[in-house]
Amino acid sequence: MTDQGPYALRMSNPHPDIYTEPDADPDTLANLGPLRSLAGVWEGVMGVDVHPILGGPETDIYTEHYEAHPIDFQTNGPQLFYGLRYHTHIVKTGDIATFHEQVGYWLWEPATNTVTMTLAIPRAQVLLATGQCAADARSFEIRSERGSMTTGIVSGPFLEQNFRTTDFHMQVTANDDGSWSYHETTTLVVPDRSEPFLHVDHNTLQLLAPPTLNPLARA
Repeated sequence: MTDQGPYALRMSNPHPDIYTEPDADPDTLANLGPLRSLAGVWEGVMGVDVHPILGGPETDIYTEHYEAHPIDFQTNGPQLFYGLRYHTHIVKTGDIATFHEQVGYWLWEPATNTVTMTLAIPRAQVLLATGQCAADARSFEIRSERGSMTTGIVSGPFLEQNFRTTDFHMQVTANDDGSWSYHETTTLVVPDRSEPFLHVDHNTLQLLAPPTLNPLARA
């Protein structure tokens, strides 16, 4: 992503102020831009996962419990974020063992209209994905690429050798009925395949409970 807006101006200044923090609103929910639709406790019972197995792809149906709660605003000097701390827990339909678990943050930067998602899974993999959209957007996309220093993917030795992730793309849509949906594609390079494998996940999540307010808003 290229530098934009106020950050581009600062980068052209030989003596930029990278320390002074801006004034910020303690009410995170009121400043989440397109991420407001994700705040809360959610459930989706018809998730679809297509992943590689020996001899071909396999498709599983899954149930997902997703929580996204607002955090207090965050600053990097003049850079300001409003965000959600999220956790998702997924099981195959009819099963009790964890199929997928993921934690991280959704961040909205009003100054540059940028959405950022951090992702960490307990299989030794992390990534940072970003995208841009209007503050009132009902749909947005984020992407991460292997090798990027700003929107990159890092995997442990086994995954890097056998299921190398080269690209991650996710589209999020706020639906008219109050639910939200995602469709994500993870591109994998697997040694026994001549072409990259597209690992696909998608689900629609229904609201179970409202979000817990961030500490400053509660106070």
